[in-house]
Amino acid sequence: MSFFNQRGIFLQLMRPGPSEPNTLVSMQLARKEPGWDAENEVQTETLVDSIFMTAVSSDGGQSFTLGSARKDVDGDGDIDADDKARLLALAKAYARIVRP
Repeated sequence: MSFFNQRGIFLQLMRPGPSEPNTLVSMQLARKEPGWDAENEVQTETLVDSIFMTAVSSDGGQSFTLGSARKDVDGDGDIDADDKARLLALAKAYARIVRP
């Protein structure tokens, strides 16, 4: 997140391994809120409205499954299949990036 953009998406890709046979994409969506620490007289930044989700792929990242969407991520005012589709597309795209 930058000074000009107060929203951010943090992604982590976990490839299959000995203890986990699936490809996982962990996603955190958050908004940054500036603040002021009066005691130390320093500006602070806090992540608020944060949600966490994990998309799971059993076919090496070709397709993903995700639990129910819990937040309106596309801004149309409701939580529906479109929100879930956007999150799944994000997970699939991120899994295809070779060198993040």
